[in-house]
Amino acid sequence: MTTALKLVLLFPLIGVVFGLTFGRRLPEKVVGWISSLCVGAAFVSAVIAVSGFLGLEHGEAGVSVVLFEWIATGPVHIDAALWLDQLSSVMILVVTGVGFLIHVYSIGYMHGDWGFGRFFTWMNLFTFAMLLLVLGDSLAMLFIGWEGVGLCSYLLIGFWFEKDSAADAGRKAFVVNRIGDAAFISGMLALFALFGTLNIQEIIHLSPEVFAVGGSAVTIITLLLFVGATGKSAQIPLHIWLPDAMEGPTPVSALIHAATMVTAGVYLVARMGSIFIMAPTTLAVVALVGALTAIVAGLIGIAQHDIKKVLAYSTVSQLGFMFLALGAGAFAVGIFHLMTHAFFKGLLFLGAGSVIHAMSDKQDMREMGGLRKKLPITHATMVIAGLALAGIPFFSGFFSKDEILYEAWAGPNGHPLFWVLGAIAAVLTGIYIFRLLYLTFWSKSRVPDDIHPHESPKVMTVPLMILAVLAAVGGFIGLPKVLGGGAWIQDFIGTATGAAAHGAEAVGELGAEAAHGGGGLQVILMVVSVLLALTGFWIARRWYGREEPYPEVPEQAVPGLWKAMRQKFYFDEFYFLIIGKPLLKLSEWLYRFFDVKIIDGTVNGAGQVTNTLARWIAGLQVGHVGIYALALAGGAAIRTETGKGLSNG
Repeated sequence: MTTALKLVLLFPLIGVVFGLTFGRRLPEKVVGWISSLCVGAAFVSAVIAVSGFLGLEHGEAGVSVVLFEWIATGPVHIDAALWLDQLSSVMILVVTGVGFLIHVYSIGYMHGDWGFGRFFTWMNLFTFAMLLLVLGDSLAMLFIGWEGVGLCSYLLIGFWFEKDSAADAGRKAFVVNRIGDAAFISGMLALFALFGTLNIQEIIHLSPEVFAVGGSAVTIITLLLFVGATGKSAQIPLHIWLPDAMEGPTPVSALIHAATMVTAGVYLVARMGSIFIMAPTTLAVVALVGALTAIVAGLIGIAQHDIKKVLAYSTVSQLGFMFLALGAGAFAVGIFHLMTHAFFKGLLFLGAGSVIHAMSDKQDMREMGGLRKKLPITHATMVIAGLALAGIPFFSGFFSKDEILYEAWAGPNGHPLFWVLGAIAAVLTGIYIFRLLYLTFWSKSRVPDDIHPHESPKVMTVPLMILAVLAAVGGFIGLPKVLGGGAWIQDFIGTATGAAAHGAEAVGELGAEAAHGGGGLQVILMVVSVLLALTGFWIARRWYGREEPYPEVPEQAVPGLWKAMRQKFYFDEFYFLIIGKPLLKLSEWLYRFFDVKIIDGTVNGAGQVTNTLARWIAGLQVGHVGIYALALAGGAAIRTETGKGLSNG
């Protein structure tokens, strides 16, 4: 098991070395398949490692694998070590499994691109960094992976760096994430100051002795960690980078900005769940921010015309659902939705990439329509993913989203207000995803005459079909006990998310309640959840199930709100007004005062003094021998008088 766990990290790293060495020298297919197989081998290794972990004696908290001694100076001792438990088991299977399918898909999608080898090198590097993040047994190891995925995100968002929009988007993502990272580092250092260690399990074990429930120290530290999670997982107000990240290749959007990296913040909060559960104020903030993010991003997504931008805001919204679950104290449910989201949202992005590939790189849904006959496989798989996203029974998203809405109401830290906000977001989810399906596949064709859509090659459609199966049935692993299931994934993850104080107990109590026929509230909320999804479908059908959906119905009914939604509620403009514009004015003032007057003035003044002195000295060089003799005599006389004065002294 320990060897297999090491290989999980080693195989993607081999892919990176291979790409750097041979990425430009070998044919595309060789580079693409070897890079993909490295991730596939990591998935096989992950399966072996997780199987070994499951075979351990019941009650085993986790397995630590020390790679080498990393930092040993004075009181600081940090090993480069891996930690495998229930939570990291789920994460490495998702990262390597979904990652392998996206790598294979990329072989077809990136065909002919001049940066083909560089693309796969960065994708392998990202996989390595993400695995390091979820397997690190200390906050220091986690942070190395955290920054690694941030670097890879920057490299892959700006992959087509010759486009100004792509380069700008990469810089924007990098800068915004630095804000969250600064808070994360502050929280991490505060934990080290209090505990004298960065080992996550040691911190969790000692936290009841160091923190008081609801105390200021645990509240401040968890808020700092949450701000870090907010940046990485694109929550309000640090969500503005993710939609612009769609400038990168579509497989990047599927892997990094839908299925894995953006869930790192969710993973961080779940991993530190035992600390967060001691800070009820922080959990309330987490739930409220998540719910509001889900609503705001859903509204913006409804008004977007770019197919990838719709899915980008959908990702932001679904991440909001995950944080809503975390804030309610249902850490395992949040991770469950993370898993199902990786299936259906990864599929949606890859399906969008297939549509863009067929449409000669056009992404505006106003120029699509009627593609269901031209792209039958892409259409079928995206419909499955859309049904899962909307929460239609019994697709994967139905189980995880239903659990979130239930926990938002009745969870350890739930509240009916959180449920109401989640319900609004659920309706918006149905509207924007069925709008996308109508405008892309079901409405009348608006495809330009010079474009001839065609289905993508098998190297792209086969990964779509595999993900479609997972999106369809993957949620049954978390079939709730009220429906006769075992809620296995919730119980499994719950033992490692730190929810032992409340969250895991809640799951157990729910199961007991359901077993005795007392799960009436959950059944009622489940029915309401289905009605919410169907309401979103009904609204989308009324608006877009027509021959000519333009101008759009909400644009006619509420033009002011629609404009605000189209303009992303002016977040970028607001940040420019309160941050960008003052910084520009300050920069101009610093330039005019310090650069021009002080720095340039000092340098130029020194030059002018030198020039003036040189002219004066040059004036003494008149070329008359008599004047030179007089000067020598005067100098000698001065020296003689000075010498006498010194000797007398």
